[in-house]
Amino acid sequence: MRKLAAGNWKMNGTAAELAEVDALVASHGAPSVDILLCPPATLLSRMSDRAGDAIATGGQDCHANVSGAHTGDIAADMLVDAGAGYVILGHSERRTDHGETDAIVAAKSTAAYNAGLIAVICVGETEGQRDAGDTLNVIAAQLANSVPDAANGANTVIAYEPVWAIGTGRVPTLEQIAEVHDKMRADLVARFGETAKDMRLLYGGSVKPSNADEIFAIDNVDGALVGGASLKASDFSAIITALENA
Repeated sequence: MRKLAAGNWKMNGTAAELAEVDALVASHGAPSVDILLCPPATLLSRMSDRAGDAIATGGQDCHANVSGAHTGDIAADMLVDAGAGYVILGHSERRTDHGETDAIVAAKSTAAYNAGLIAVICVGETEGQRDAGDTLNVIAAQLANSVPDAANGANTVIAYEPVWAIGTGRVPTLEQIAEVHDKMRADLVARFGETAKDMRLLYGGSVKPSNADEIFAIDNVDGALVGGASLKASDFSAIITALENA
């Protein structure tokens, strides 16, 4: 299993920021881990052209339908046409801001599979759910209902992002991260069998160069889904290097 450093640019970046991709390619032209950048849709095609073979690109969302009257939405095939190999689905910001349910995430994931994309399916608990001791139950339910039956080690990545840690600077303890990742692996293996051992489990939630080494040393953490720190090549490069050395 090749580990994965994935960057989610969210609603950030214009053409000027594509220079950061050039810098990453210069620093990691032959990486020993997989590198993924998911820019805004307006940059996807241009980023894909510049990233070459060293860096994969992905979308931040796709529609469950192949085409139709869905103004402002993007079909999975359109992402492929723009050069994408991955798509992030079910991010907490989509679940919160757009009311996406587990069923919607599962339908979008199926659309991604059908288009040949690798789905990065996000799960995570809120601060209230963590404080109530419901974290493992919440994650188990999201995995059960967001991940389609067709998932396997080749088409699916799972990203655990505690909602209360995204962009806040707060990070769960190493023990808390390990507990969730171990439970996710166990649940996935129980459902999917041996192929689930090859599903990469990413941690996301205020990952930065200063804490990457200790996070990547945890069992069943196969990489990271990085937000703000992926916008600058210098920061993301340090995280990639930490993953290569893990």
